[in-house]
Amino acid sequence: MNLSIKAMVAAALLAAPILVPAQQARAGVGDLLVAPTRLVLNGGRGAELILNNIGDEPATYRISVEFRRMKPDGTLEEVLDPSDPEKAARDMIVYAPRRVTLAPREPQSIRISARPAKGLPDGEYRIHMLFRAIPPATPVTKASSAPANGLSFKLTPIYGVTIPVIVRLGNLEATAGISNVRLQSRDGKPAIALDLTRSGRRSTFGEVRILKPGLKDPIGVQRAVAVYTDVGQRQVVVPVDEKFVAHAVGQVTVQYVETYDDGSKTIAETQAVLR
Repeated sequence: MNLSIKAMVAAALLAAPILVPAQQARAGVGDLLVAPTRLVLNGGRGAELILNNIGDEPATYRISVEFRRMKPDGTLEEVLDPSDPEKAARDMIVYAPRRVTLAPREPQSIRISARPAKGLPDGEYRIHMLFRAIPPATPVTKASSAPANGLSFKLTPIYGVTIPVIVRLGNLEATAGISNVRLQSRDGKPAIALDLTRSGRRSTFGEVRILKPGLKDPIGVQRAVAVYTDVGQRQVVVPVDEKFVAHAVGQVTVQYVETYDDGSKTIAETQAVLR
């Protein structure tokens, strides 16, 4: 195989995976649904995830863990050189099974627990679980569409879902703040940008609400907003609801509300004037 063919093969392998992070209470990509899309384990408490094949054909999924860190814009980047706390998170997470084959419309539970090493300091530890579809084997046929003097490639996308799994050891607290609220355009539509700050020993998670005096409903809501311990500040952009575009100027109240299974709590609030 000459160098040019090697380069073509390398490019094909790099282009194949397509990973989509989960952002909703129930995340789906391809024919896979995963619920919930975020787990918080306090100490050694266990939990379950549910995978569901919503397609019309049997499908096989491989389950693994990976490292990701938050950037100041709120996106997550893959980590190739994990820190000691990240390695500790990987080593304490126990889950089964690690590979499942599901019939159409068939659900499967994945059991997850944390077994912290003895003497591990209190703190928050996070790993990301990856649920990746394994494409079915393609039978070899005699017919070939490859050109006579070269190679041809058929790229098969490999779909996957990632979710954070957070382990908290000890009584951890966090505080948050909101600053630099401003009006901007996003895809030609009004949006409200702001900076969220976080301090303390744990991450925060909830939704950002933009409230307007005299209106019952928020003019904009951004859900599933996390600020991980990787960063002390991140940027958030909240699209303005189309019904309230005319109200996207003037006095507003901005809230960051942490959401729990049994309710919610406002952990940061500020007033701003949008121009």
